[in-house]
Amino acid sequence: MTGKYLRWQKANIQEAMSTRRVLLLSGSRQCGKTTLAKELVDENTEYRTLDDLTLKQAAENDPHGFVKHNKHTLIIDEVQRVPDLLPAIKKAVDEDTRTGQFLLTGSTNIQALPGVQESLAGRITKLRLRPLSQGEQHQATPQFIDQAFSSSLKTPHTHYDKDSLIEMACAGGFPEALLLDGRNRKRWHTDYIDAILEHDLKYITKIHRLDQMQELVRILAAWSSKFMNNSQIGSSLSLQKQALNAYINALEALYLIERIKPWTHTDYDRVGKQDKLFMADSGLMASLLGWNIDQVRFDTDRSGKLIESFAFNELAAQIDAANGLYELRHYRDRQKREIDFLIEREDGAMIGVEIKSGTNLKADDFKHLKWFKETLAGDRPFTGIILYSGEHIAAFRENMLAVPFGTLWA
Repeated sequence: MTGKYLRWQKANIQEAMSTRRVLLLSGSRQCGKTTLAKELVDENTEYRTLDDLTLKQAAENDPHGFVKHNKHTLIIDEVQRVPDLLPAIKKAVDEDTRTGQFLLTGSTNIQALPGVQESLAGRITKLRLRPLSQGEQHQATPQFIDQAFSSSLKTPHTHYDKDSLIEMACAGGFPEALLLDGRNRKRWHTDYIDAILEHDLKYITKIHRLDQMQELVRILAAWSSKFMNNSQIGSSLSLQKQALNAYINALEALYLIERIKPWTHTDYDRVGKQDKLFMADSGLMASLLGWNIDQVRFDTDRSGKLIESFAFNELAAQIDAANGLYELRHYRDRQKREIDFLIEREDGAMIGVEIKSGTNLKADDFKHLKWFKETLAGDRPFTGIILYSGEHIAAFRENMLAVPFGTLWA
């Protein structure tokens, strides 16, 4: 690891800045937003961070004066620290409609902040930056989904067995954590969560019992890759339903957890409607749960949840890089048929992706993908893929493929 990475969202940022007045780049703390924003600084750009207390106080004291600038673009880092800047930015870009005037970064979903009324609708576009994907770490281009739709997937040169996948999943994608060894990385992850809960959370909601929130984060880490059930999630916590929902929403606004919506574009009346929960970084998940490689290797439940969360992180980064071309969903029905991930293209074509950590597959492993293709896909082109820890791409019937994990970032 060199600590220098080419981020997939950089091209999307540059394109958006050429067409929109304001761009908000959001994502969890320490995922690389500031580093990426600073890469865009040139003679036509000014950079200001609200982590600087003097600049923060200046912004609070005079928001309209703060957003004035003489460059083509003003970058404001950690804009959620002064929400009153948003109305000032609106006024500025309404008076001057040039594109690319403001690049904002935020570690919180700004719309989730109490008292924020200004949405900048019609003036702003938003992009998500995630922790580093394996593709970014390996300096690859995000082409897996395109190749899956075009039936042009290629076997990777390097084979990643189950142990390798577990090791990558435990490492996660936070740039600074990747430079550390196992024990120090785990300490980084736990310190990271403590700092978020002790400092950033107060901008979103009032926490009366920090220990309850810390326990909730660990419960949600254990819940990653499972279907949302708030009553079960909160069963061991002395929290009212309203408070539990508020806490979960706050963690989502801080980009620590994420939900995948179910695919329901059908009149089949047995389709499930529950969201699926994931930690936004598999390394963070492993550290919160105190897992190491040896503890996960021979535990099928742990390895399955961890590797599926890892796969989610990888697929979500590729979908973000495609900038709206694809939509990520999951499928489950009352007959217990499940497909881990469904990727739908703008034209309705679909890919179903299931995750298996083992090296051997059989035809029966494709039964839910096959059923979906024959029963619900209809006239839509549909390809079923099982990502596994084997070495070869292998066809099980037409458009049903076993695909090595490494193809994701080959």
